[in-house]
Amino acid sequence: MKTLVKTFTVAVLVAISTLTMASGNPEKTINLSTANFAIDHYIDVMTEGQSLGLEQLFTADYNQKVQGKIARTNSRSDVISFLKKQKGEKLNCKTTTLILEQSAHYMVAKVTMQFENFTKTDLVTLVNDGGAWKVSKSINCYQ
Repeated sequence: MKTLVKTFTVAVLVAISTLTMASGNPEKTINLSTANFAIDHYIDVMTEGQSLGLEQLFTADYNQKVQGKIARTNSRSDVISFLKKQKGEKLNCKTTTLILEQSAHYMVAKVTMQFENFTKTDLVTLVNDGGAWKVSKSINCYQ
């Protein structure tokens, strides 16, 4: 009987500890140890409204160029501010990713988001920044 009580007590303590750690600080870190993890997180941020780790995902000199009738450049802070406002907003699109170039220090990927009436193509450059992969540039165009 004592063994059963001890086992139950340990199980409850483990469950409480796990729940406490999980609810601690939701803005902790994201895994950017590989280029694939980083591009997957970028897609989640852009299409699924993820906001975790936005500051970690982009390099300090990141910028976004939007090609169209009038070309536009958005700064890192502009993009992060916009994405924070979009938290939880899921886009109704089919997303495909094609790795165009990859090495130990950088990757270029083509992310295509197919919406009902148009397509957004995003060329994304990622760099290995001290062991963490980050997005350094993106160029968007719409068709």
